Amino acid sequence: MDKYLYVAMTGASQNALAQKAHANNLANISTNGFQKDLEQARSMPVFGDSFPARAFAMSERPATDFSPGALVETGRDLDVAVQGSGWLAVQNPDGGESYVRTGSLVVDALGVLRAGNGMPVMGNGGPIAVPPQQQVEVGEDGTISIRAMGEGPRVMAEVDRIKLVNPDIKNMTKGLDGSIHTKDGQPAQADANVKLVSGFLESSNVNAVEEMTSVLALSKQFELHIKMMNTAKDDDQAMARVLQIS
Repeated sequence: MDKYLYVAMTGASQNALAQKAHANNLANISTNGFQKDLEQARSMPVFGDSFPARAFAMSERPATDFSPGALVETGRDLDVAVQGSGWLAVQNPDGGESYVRTGSLVVDALGVLRAGNGMPVMGNGGPIAVPPQQQVEVGEDGTISIRAMGEGPRVMAEVDRIKLVNPDIKNMTKGLDGSIHTKDGQPAQADANVKLVSGFLESSNVNAVEEMTSVLALSKQFELHIKMMNTAKDDDQAMARVLQIS
């Protein structure tokens, strides 16, 4: 009886955690460049001082779905998205690198080029600084060109080039900040084959129907686990009454 109750109890608890993962995906369905988190459940033996005679249910996030989302046209010069596979490199607050698929770029008051998440965009030698300008353009290869103050419309100067990378997906994981990091902690090497498209942003790869279906299925499983716990309680009370009679 205790095994039956333990499985039902842990199943209900882990169902609640799994629903949080799918709810987070749904909450970010409109977040540009968001990659959905995958979720799965499995049984896990309970290890202790003796043999693992018990098992409990465990929900986990085995990986992130790195499939690209659809490109949405914005027409804004500083909105860029990766065309095909690859990533834009940005600088973390600790000085390391992380990676994003899309960037609603802005130039802050100090001239630093930042992605939509506020992190500085990495160039050939570090974060990209943009001098005072009338216009900024981003080329297909990540080249940042500007038209300086007072210059004619045909006079464009190259400032820097966005660091574009395409590391092995198996070496990438999503961090708590929502951006992508390498598992080994080492900066990825620049890849000249990665291309950008200007005037577009990549939408989230979350499928609302799939996520809602998963949430409903987990809700039904949660109700089933609660019913199993109530059944275990009734069976235990019935057995206690039989023992009292005997």
